Amino acid sequence: MTQPDAPSPGGFTLTPELQAYIQAEVQKQVADAFKLKGLDITRPKRVAIIASKGTLDMAYPPLILATTAAAMDMEAAIFFTFYGLDIVKKAKYHNLKVPPLANPAMPVPMPNILGVLPGMTAMATWMMKDWMKKGGVPSIPDLLSMAKENGVRLIACQMTLDVLGIKKDDIIDGLEFAGAGHFLDYAADADITLFI
Repeated sequence: MTQPDAPSPGGFTLTPELQAYIQAEVQKQVADAFKLKGLDITRPKRVAIIASKGTLDMAYPPLILATTAAAMDMEAAIFFTFYGLDIVKKAKYHNLKVPPLANPAMPVPMPNILGVLPGMTAMATWMMKDWMKKGGVPSIPDLLSMAKENGVRLIACQMTLDVLGIKKDDIIDGLEFAGAGHFLDYAADADITLFI
């Protein structure tokens, strides 16, 4: 036996059909209001990340965040600019380093003077790669592959290429080449924007 529909405070009965109609009308009006403002409420959440540093310890955050966003069905793009281009340069991306000199984030406390000793950069780099491997974190080349496979937009800053004399052939395959304006168009509609 079904329960009769309860009367609303206004005195009329709110049937399931009327509830569905009201909900559809509200959704339509909200969508129309967003369209008037040039917004698309049907698109997934969007993450825009700027990668500006090219060391091993600074390559992981943008790639991990972007691949995680893609795994969560978000749109994601990384804009590689200035030294951040090292992350996507053929000659460097598989051999990024961690500079121990004046790096206050180094987990092993040491005086800055030790950072200038020969072999300290190699040791700090080895340590970080070892920590990441033990933690099950993919390498930078693997994260770049994952990003491409999952639809993360990887954008190399054209102005930086020109200023630093870097050729497009020096950059790994699968990247877009665009200026700041192109990225800002994307970031203007982002739900999350990060500078790394």
